[in-house]
Amino acid sequence: MNKHQQLAAYISRHTDRVVQVVEFDKSADCLLSFDFTAANTSLTPDDIADTVKFSSWVDAELAKSGCRYGIGGYMEHRTLYARSELFNTDGHEPRRLHLGVDIWGPASTPVYAPLYGKIHSFQNNDHFGDYGPTIILEHDLDGMPLYSLYGHLSQESIQNLTVGQSINVGQCIAHLGNMNENGNWPPHLHFQLMFDMQGHAGDYPGVSRYSEEQIYRQNIPDPDVILQFSGATII
Repeated sequence: MNKHQQLAAYISRHTDRVVQVVEFDKSADCLLSFDFTAANTSLTPDDIADTVKFSSWVDAELAKSGCRYGIGGYMEHRTLYARSELFNTDGHEPRRLHLGVDIWGPASTPVYAPLYGKIHSFQNNDHFGDYGPTIILEHDLDGMPLYSLYGHLSQESIQNLTVGQSINVGQCIAHLGNMNENGNWPPHLHFQLMFDMQGHAGDYPGVSRYSEEQIYRQNIPDPDVILQFSGATII
């Protein structure tokens, strides 16, 4: 089995060791699927560039749908990253491919560790359009290492942490940050899995060049293997 298959098999064998990353009741809550590709014509470039307008759009869409969270983004080719120079590279293909899953919801929403693990690293990636406060956990799945990344957190979330600190499954590890502290985004969680940190600490690319998709797919499994949102009502 490859690592993706090993991960799926581990989750299937140990459903009692996996919990939701955010509070969610599949029997009562629904999810709104957000599309941030060029197909989304309801958001203008000006709306996306203005974090207040962008946040108002997200809030209005969630309110209109009656859904608890917005969801989406794994391997999505997003045009919205033109809002920040962080994703542009001089003379080269810009970074537009989103590598994790975003969970859009209110600031201060609690975030929980879905698996037993420990603090691998954390830092404030404090640039416009970046992760803002970020936590990375390291997990041992019967000998197979797995890392989970949580971006766009509150400043308070990365206070009083220690590298190597043990984290229990279901432990509240963070809260979603507001737009003034989370990298200038509407409140949401960027959740991403990696088999190998490839030398990174406190950060790992959450957006790549579209031409690099197959390379990153090898190291970044679909987060839904943990989230299990595919079995929920998605609008």
